[in-house]
Amino acid sequence: MTADVTFNGRLVLPSDLDWEEARVGRVFNGRRPDRQPDAVLFAATVDDVQKGVRLAKEHGWIVSVRSGGHAWAVWSVRDGGLLIDLGAFRDMAYDEDTGIVSAGPATKGGDELSPYLEERGRFFNGGHCPSVGIGGFLLQGGQGWNQRGWGWAAESVVAIDVVTADGELIRCDAEHNSDLYWASRGSGPTFPGIVMRFHLATRPLFGHLAHTVHAYELEDFAEVMTWLYGAHHRIPDNVEIVAISTPAPLPDGTERRVLLVTGAGFGDDEDHARASLAGFNACPVIDRAIFVQDAAPSTLAEHRAQQEMQNPEHWQYVCDNAWIDGENTPEGIAAMVEGIRPLFTTNPTERGFAIWMSNAPRRDLPDMAFSLHTDAYVAAYTVYEDPAEYARNRSWVDAVFAHAQPVTAGQYLGDSDMTNRQLQFMAPENWEKLKGIIASRDPEGRFHRYLAADQETLNINHWVLEHPAPVS
Repeated sequence: MTADVTFNGRLVLPSDLDWEEARVGRVFNGRRPDRQPDAVLFAATVDDVQKGVRLAKEHGWIVSVRSGGHAWAVWSVRDGGLLIDLGAFRDMAYDEDTGIVSAGPATKGGDELSPYLEERGRFFNGGHCPSVGIGGFLLQGGQGWNQRGWGWAAESVVAIDVVTADGELIRCDAEHNSDLYWASRGSGPTFPGIVMRFHLATRPLFGHLAHTVHAYELEDFAEVMTWLYGAHHRIPDNVEIVAISTPAPLPDGTERRVLLVTGAGFGDDEDHARASLAGFNACPVIDRAIFVQDAAPSTLAEHRAQQEMQNPEHWQYVCDNAWIDGENTPEGIAAMVEGIRPLFTTNPTERGFAIWMSNAPRRDLPDMAFSLHTDAYVAAYTVYEDPAEYARNRSWVDAVFAHAQPVTAGQYLGDSDMTNRQLQFMAPENWEKLKGIIASRDPEGRFHRYLAADQETLNINHWVLEHPAPVS
């Protein structure tokens, strides 16, 4: 079948002994799909990728792409077609004159890119989980460190190098092939090409990182979150604000699920970072906190280690997410708090967690595919090891997001599974523009589109499954 094609990497077929490892070995989520590609190409060079795309055309294969393998729904593993694995593309280069770093799509944003830049006094707000590859992360918009103040990570993409549906390598930026550049910042896994390299604007490394943490009992959720919904607009935008429901070690030596309200203050110096976090001490129920850590010095390395503990590799995950929206009135805030309450108070797994992340004050986005966000984002994750637990966890995730549906404005691609639930993820006019770009750049359908239960209702707030009963 491929006698006339040679690769620097390796083409693996279902008849090969290592097929299963090739198919899902680099998938982060231990809940692996049964979907079966026709072949997996472990590309070692750009030329391999170009040859792979042309080979796919010869055989009538549709191409999917794997960068870091972190997509919860494993979008890269599809039935039929050619899966091109870009795991070898992790090289980095920094230009001191421009402050631009270029990196391959499988580069791990926290484990590799962040330390590389820190050594050079620079910073890029990549993903929180340190092993996430930058490829899928940036294509989906890039919910990175302190995006409420610094913007979505995709906003810092200044250029990309792309292998097209014809197997050509081109540079795309605001002036050249600008349609693909526009699409690359937020289209996610339907992007009509393969990004081989990202060129990213960096920022000076902050002078001091301080971390505030308040721990509350779950029964205090409504009061704490009502306060936080009113306060997060007033906290300076150099602070990342996250509330998380998670098991935590407590001062009495025990560990149990609590609500943590956290602020990461990225300051010019220690005084600036501490002052930026002062607003957290105004919580009206702070006297009921289990413990308070007030503006303690911290490091990115410490945060990365915590994220790795929170997201153990190859465990099984079921998750979903929502953009939460409502009126900034007492009644509107009460509805939003009640809508998300079960996500934080009823997780059925010991290691599962839920996050609420501030995105306020909401900013106008630049002209790019990514175009839907609200003042707050929530996501809930079940984390377990026994595959027999899947049905119970799937049911819980569906139920809590059904409960949140009245205050849900859409979803973020990064934590979505559109085989289960499809919501709006892009402004309607941006969606129409993206469809036009795909039709122009990939008229033969060389690349897979979104992995979704219903292609006809993409980008519409639509439940694919029958609504489960809300949880109490």
